[in-house]
Amino acid sequence: MKPTLEAGARTQFSFRVPATKTVPHLFPEAREFQLMPTVFATGFMVGLMEWTCLHIIEPHLDEGEGSLGVHINVSHIAATVPGQTVTVDAECTKVEGRKIFFHVKAHDGIDVIGEGEHQRMVVDWEKFERRVNDKAKTARVAPITRGTD
Repeated sequence: MKPTLEAGARTQFSFRVPATKTVPHLFPEAREFQLMPTVFATGFMVGLMEWTCLHIIEPHLDEGEGSLGVHINVSHIAATVPGQTVTVDAECTKVEGRKIFFHVKAHDGIDVIGEGEHQRMVVDWEKFERRVNDKAKTARVAPITRGTD
């Protein structure tokens, strides 16, 4: 990772919530989720917060690097309905070697819907994939792959 990322780096990212990001879509095979209201799911809110933090990190990564979420501690205190736009504000609060700390806050134009702390670890993708695929061999499951652009 380049030494250019510092505490205070921030960004804002907005996303219009489609029906496919509601609770019943989180785990379609879970009957319990199917019975819940069609509001923005906490799991998708967390993903949106992570996505926003990725926007801060990306310009500071070296070739072949990426980051993984390693800790999340956020509230989800208000419901958001499909069609509303959720905006996440993220700020890097500390860089400690390869670990990066963030404060995140999400709002839907009416309410603050969630807020808290997130941490990411910068990794070399090849080394990470090698370790995980060794684990996959031991577990006798298919190896992982990374998505493509």
